[in-house]
This record gives sequence, structure tokens and C-alpha cells, in this order.
Amino acid sequence: MQLLLALFYFFYFALIGVYIIFLPKVLELSGYSASDIGIIFAAAPLVRFIVPFLFIRGFKLDVKSFNFALIIMIFSAISFYYSLDNFYRLLFSNIGIGVGISLILPYIELISLNKLGKEKYGKIRLFGSVGFILVSLILVKFLDPPSVAFLYLLVISFCVVIIAYIIIQGEKEVLNKTSKEKNDINLLKDWRLWLGLTLMQVGFGPFYNFFTIYETNAGISLEMTIYLWSFGVVVEVFMLFFQGRFLRNNLLLVLQITTFVTAIRWFLVFLFPQNLAVLFFSQSLHALSFALFHSAAISYLFALYRHKSLAQQFFSGVTYGFGSFVGALYSGFVYEYFPTYLFLSATIIAFLASASLYLWKKTKTR
Repeated sequence: MQLLLALFYFFYFALIGVYIIFLPKVLELSGYSASDIGIIFAAAPLVRFIVPFLFIRGFKLDVKSFNFALIIMIFSAISFYYSLDNFYRLLFSNIGIGVGISLILPYIELISLNKLGKEKYGKIRLFGSVGFILVSLILVKFLDPPSVAFLYLLVISFCVVIIAYIIIQGEKEVLNKTSKEKNDINLLKDWRLWLGLTLMQVGFGPFYNFFTIYETNAGISLEMTIYLWSFGVVVEVFMLFFQGRFLRNNLLLVLQITTFVTAIRWFLVFLFPQNLAVLFFSQSLHALSFALFHSAAISYLFALYRHKSLAQQFFSGVTYGFGSFVGALYSGFVYEYFPTYLFLSATIIAFLASASLYLWKKTKTR
């Protein structure tokens, strides 16, 4: 099972690498405006936000819904491949991919935490970072014509779907058991926690959707920008391998620290968009702002709520879904009209995320 999980993470995050590093640049080269790109990439996260609420209204978090997500994902990837020249086909294909992504990863995360525990989780999850690095280094050499990125998206999507289907066949009981738990998640009551987690992803909007465009337009070459992406993932791999010791005690404190460090990271990118030394240092902080934050967040929610599968769905939907939707949408318009202030806005948002988690800690202490 560990091998299958490692393969899943490898191909899943290779897919994410194609999606967030290259596709925005491909769309820009194909004539789409920054606001068009923002709208297209905001569609998938919006769907991820909506999906978890459907399970409260009667849909079941079981194997059938997982298999349904696999089917939607693969057909959407095929549609994506043939949609480069049409804004609306791209938009609806992206929505379909959003449905697939919103359902598949939380299921696998639940199985990983259940099988491995939070301390061993990172050593399997790091294979995802390896996949992300490899696809970024390979695809940058073959991005002419730009549409080749869509071919990579299609092929890797097939790999993700096949491996995910095999994994789920041996873990049906885990999903069926957790899906029967009573829902104990109250977003309104725990709003400080969920606001902090969500704002963290809103602040990532400029990075995920416009970092490649931002840096190449600032004079950094596309190849060097890919090296910046890859370096961030390399330090992420190291953190995932050694993070077990950081996850043994106060997970909430880890979340506060990582969000505050992320604010510092975006501020450095804002101040020094052409300074490679500073940019590489800011990318080194990805070990904290993504790897450690993500592991601490899913582990904290896994321990906090009884309905563990729904907690992971809400984490994917509310934070990565709604947060990424707002991040993609606002960053598209900010970059179009106030490009130099893009990462200053991300700085403010990450700082607010840290403040919100501080307020949540005060509430829990009382």
C-alpha cells in the first residue's frame, strides 16, 4: 500500500505542477488576458468549495462518489486537451477537473493518515514533491508548441486515475466506516480556525497563478523561474522527510508560525522581484509555508473532528477550494491593474491568516 500511495502522490503532484506552473503561461502565450486567466483558474477551486456542502445535504462520502470523481476527472482532462482555442470550453473543462481534484485527494489523505500516522505521512507525501520537480524540469525543455503542456496534463491524469482506483479497492472499508460518522464540523462556531486556514490559501493565489508570469515579466528567464519553483519543492521534500518531530506536540502553534513566515516570504518577493539570492531564500521558506503547514493542518483537523473524512473534504473545499478561488480571482485583477503590488497584497493576507489562528488559539485556551 505504501508503494501505491507513493505513486499516487508522485503523479498527482506532477499533474499539479503542469497545472499551476505551465498552464497560466500557456494561456498568456495563447492571447488570454490576466483577468481571463484568473477567471479560468478560479473556476476549479470554486467547485472544490461547493462539493463538501453537498455531502451535508445527503450525498455520501463513499466509494461510489470516489469512482464518480475519477470518471469526471478523466473526461475533463480529455476535454481540456481540445479546448485551448476556446475560453468557455477551457472554463467548463477546468470546472470538471475541479470536481475530480476536490474529491480524490481528501480520500487518499484520509487513507494515508489512517495507515501511516502523521509522523510517517511526510515520508510518503514527499514523492509528490519529487513528481512536481521532475515534471517542471522536463516540461520546460519541451514547451514549444505550448499545447504540449495539455498533452502532459492528459497523460498524467490517466496515471492518477488508474492508481487511485487501485488504492481504493483495498480500502473500501475505511471510507465506508468514516462516512457513517455523525457530522461534528461547525464552520460558524469554529470560524477563526477556518478563516485562518482559508486566508492562507487566498494569499497563495498570486504565487500559484502568477509567479511564473510575474517573474518572467520582471526580467527573470523562464528557465530560471522553473529553477526557483524546483528549489522550493526540493526544500519541501526535506521538510516532509524530517517534519515528524515538529508534528508531535503543538500543531496549532506550528500553524501560527508557518502562516507568519509565509507573510515574510511574500514581502520579500514584493521587495526584491529581480534579486535571485532573495528569491531563492524566499523559496526556501516553502518548506514551512507549504509542507509543514499542510501536514500540520490535516493532522490537526484529523485529531479535532470525529468525522475525519468530511473534515478532510472541508479542508480541501473551504481552504484550497474557496481560498484558491478568491486568490486566483483577486490576483488576476490586481496583476492586471496594479502588478507591482501583487505580492504586497499576499503579504497582508498571510499576516491576517496568522492573526486569525492566534484568535482561535485564545478561544480554545478559554
